[in-house]
Amino acid sequence: QVRLVESGGGSVQAGGSLRLSCAASGNANCMGWVRLTPGKEREGVAAIYTAGGTYYADSVKGRFAISQDNARNTIWLQMDSLTPEDTAMYHCAADTYCVEHGVIAISPTGYWGQGTEVTVSS
Repeated sequence: QVRLVESGGGSVQAGGSLRLSCAASGNANCMGWVRLTPGKEREGVAAIYTAGGTYYADSVKGRFAISQDNARNTIWLQMDSLTPEDTAMYHCAADTYCVEHGVIAISPTGYWGQGTEVTVSS
């Protein structure tokens, strides 16, 4: 069992930045961020494997950056140039595999954190 605790969400104006953190109680081969917005499909925005491979949704490429500290079982998501479309609940998630056919797809049966809310105003 891996427990995930997120932090770093908040409210920001369009064009601003936020940095999310996720601390895991154990090891996972892959960790990432999935965002949920009412009325929209769940979207995996970024994922990183322990070996270092990173993946991003097209909607955030060039604006978001995921990083990790394997020794501390912690990942971060640096979010820059935020837009109102980035408003969502961001969940940290972990599993053995996070990417399928190039798309971030972390199973609901994997490990998930409670989420941290991000609100971007125009």
